[in-house]
Amino acid sequence: MATHEYPTFAPGDHKAYMGYAVEQARLSPPSPSKFCVGAVLVDADRDEVLSTGYSEELPRDRPGDPGSTHAEHCCFIKVADRHGVHDFDIADVLPPNTVLYTTMEPCNERLSGSRTCVVYVGIREPDTFIQRNEGIRRLEEAGIKVEMLDGDAELRALILDVTFAGHVRES
Repeated sequence: MATHEYPTFAPGDHKAYMGYAVEQARLSPPSPSKFCVGAVLVDADRDEVLSTGYSEELPRDRPGDPGSTHAEHCCFIKVADRHGVHDFDIADVLPPNTVLYTTMEPCNERLSGSRTCVVYVGIREPDTFIQRNEGIRRLEEAGIKVEMLDGDAELRALILDVTFAGHVRES
């Protein structure tokens, strides 16, 4: 079982965790056909990073799980692999107070089936690819608390800059 070294942050420092998610998003290859998204899965009781992920981090040809390229799902797959379970069964190995920080609203049209207690979201998904994404609504209907962190203008600008890497931006 591989061990990972992750930075530590002050308890409840949502901006720092989201900043770390932005760092993950910067690892995503820019493309005009997708957004660069980063995610960080955290044990909130221990203030410990469990896993990180970014768009297109894992190859599309993973045996038995084609197309696992969304940042959030990459976090789940890594934890599942460490524990020898399928990512759909990740709830069995996650700490009770697990939270997910993701730079963009999880996609409405592709959910991993995995659950967390709280999801912190940097921005809502623009209508560029998915019109009127209802990812947040679907998470809330499933009993998952969603907190938006888009009130910090500096953090929002940073997330938007990374998200649209590879896109032609109008002035």
